[in-house]
Amino acid sequence: MPARSIEQVRNLSKRRGFVFPGSAAYGGLGSFWDYGPLGAELLNNIKRAWWRDVVYRRDDVDGIDAAILMSRKVWQHSGHEATFSDPMVDCRNCRSRFRADHVASELDVARHAYVSSVEEMLHEVPNAIELEGRRLLTNRLLTAIQTNSIDALARIERARQRGDGFISVFGQLAALDPDVLESGRRYAEFIQDHFEVFRQAYFQLGLAVCPNCAARDWTLPRNFNLMFKTHVGPVEATDAEAELSARAYLRPETAQGIFMNFAHVQRSLARKVPFGIAQVGKAFRNEITPGNFIFRTREFEQMEIEFFIKPPQFVREGEKNDAQWHDEWINQRYEWWLGLGVDSARLRQREQAADELAHYSKRTVDLEYLFPEFGWGEVEGIANRTDYDLTAHSRDIPAEDLARLKLEPNTDSVEKFDYFDPDAKARYIPWVIEPSAGATRAMLAFLCEAYHEELTKDPPQPEIEAIKAEIPAVVKNAQKKQKDAEKETDPAQRKHDPAAIEAFCTALEEAASRLPQSLLEIDALLTEHPGAHNLEPVKKLQPKVNKLAEDCARVVLKLHPSLAPIKLAVFPLKKNKPELVDIARRIAQTYQPHFRTVYDDSAGIGRLYRRQDEIGTPWCVTVDFQTLEDNTVTVRERDSMQQQRINLEALRDYFFTRIHV
Repeated sequence: MPARSIEQVRNLSKRRGFVFPGSAAYGGLGSFWDYGPLGAELLNNIKRAWWRDVVYRRDDVDGIDAAILMSRKVWQHSGHEATFSDPMVDCRNCRSRFRADHVASELDVARHAYVSSVEEMLHEVPNAIELEGRRLLTNRLLTAIQTNSIDALARIERARQRGDGFISVFGQLAALDPDVLESGRRYAEFIQDHFEVFRQAYFQLGLAVCPNCAARDWTLPRNFNLMFKTHVGPVEATDAEAELSARAYLRPETAQGIFMNFAHVQRSLARKVPFGIAQVGKAFRNEITPGNFIFRTREFEQMEIEFFIKPPQFVREGEKNDAQWHDEWINQRYEWWLGLGVDSARLRQREQAADELAHYSKRTVDLEYLFPEFGWGEVEGIANRTDYDLTAHSRDIPAEDLARLKLEPNTDSVEKFDYFDPDAKARYIPWVIEPSAGATRAMLAFLCEAYHEELTKDPPQPEIEAIKAEIPAVVKNAQKKQKDAEKETDPAQRKHDPAAIEAFCTALEEAASRLPQSLLEIDALLTEHPGAHNLEPVKKLQPKVNKLAEDCARVVLKLHPSLAPIKLAVFPLKKNKPELVDIARRIAQTYQPHFRTVYDDSAGIGRLYRRQDEIGTPWCVTVDFQTLEDNTVTVRERDSMQQQRINLEALRDYFFTRIHV
């Protein structure tokens, strides 16, 4: 059973050195994280496994490392400067800020858009439009909303988002009542002319609830560009022209660096289409509402491939077309995740709907992992980007191609990113299949998948019953503290957070009903839950639970060996026996050049095993007194906890046949 909550993974990550809050000494910086010794190893192993799979095991992909800062013109012609934004809204009550689409359902959006725009703009409608037509349209809209015509409203909203225009949308409204079509056509034309005002209005009714304070009082949405802005060279802040000429952005994706290097790679290595370019690197997005630990952050790493293929008109008989290449990459990337230990029950392929597709995409399939608490989340996207990007960055593009891709002529570029096909004896701009995975999201997915809590033996029943008997007293005391806190009118004077205590009591009672399986869960609640802070019965109960948990249970990260931060841990049975210590250190030194190996003698063997289980180390070697007699050591396997004696001379074959570095 993988992790039940993100909090479990977050606590383990901080305690064991995977992930730390960034700038912690100064209170942190929103959604920036530092990767500790084990986190850096795990992240590097994920990137190494990806690179090995898409570069080393193929003969048609090469890697690059492009600059993080590029010319501003790259982001202008890619469309990022103008369109890489999210709608942002503020709660007027608590002043919290959110992405609009994160706090409104599709039905809410439809209601906001159509009701508020109709009510707000009625007075602006030109007198030439029949009053009866306005009234009829308004009534039909309100009727549809009041009767919860969810499907109709959802269709209308999706059509609007696709840019079909309000004339087309109005036609869909006619399906609700044919009389609307004729009597209100000119009103629909007016809405079409005022599209931006109409789009901005969908929060005015306040139907969405603030996740922070539950209020329904919102500002109008406004677009917020997600790119971090900086400058290259000295800039006078008051000189707008100088600021623009020196402006640069921290890249929001790694793809554009690959497109900039298409011709360099193709010519320098004499590559023939189809071929790909891979890159692993940092990207930066000034997210409005980052969260869910390291799932959505402002600084992250991408693992991205741009695979260049022939346009459909140049594909010959027996060659793969763009749809076949796309399907092949989808299947290969899906199998990569499964091969590294993700259960197929928690990994799915989700086809993006037409109204979700990016402007450059012909088709996109997302690979999504079922995270605890917040559910399905994208970990990789595989898109058919057609020839959009290379065309956007090229000069001298025919007018018909610009029209097809809805692009303006690029007069800034000095290159045309085309390719001479020796077989077709023709030049063309290749199409692109793009598998793009998040390294940091992958790390979270692998941690969630690997996290397990297990009983290693049955706890003594009298001790379990004693814990059950004490929990009601803890809950009763906590509830008294909760009531006292609620009576305090000044929140600053409260010693306890009533909401945190209530959550603690609910979680503790539920976990108590599942003892002894929930022993580790209760241990974590008593130790780490904010609702348990300073509760006297907790201070008495926690040591008993902790000792029993240490004796009878373990947390184990069942990471794939190739991902595990530490592959091998070596212990002497007794640290005060030089002959054992010497052999153990020599074993560790033998394997350190090949994979991450550690020597540890800081605790008893049982505690050392638990420590390595918790960080995902696949194998432990213990040097004991029998080693001095027959040259064998005890090798313990993490998942099964089975132990076997292996001769020192056979260790190399044992590990190298099991560990794929």
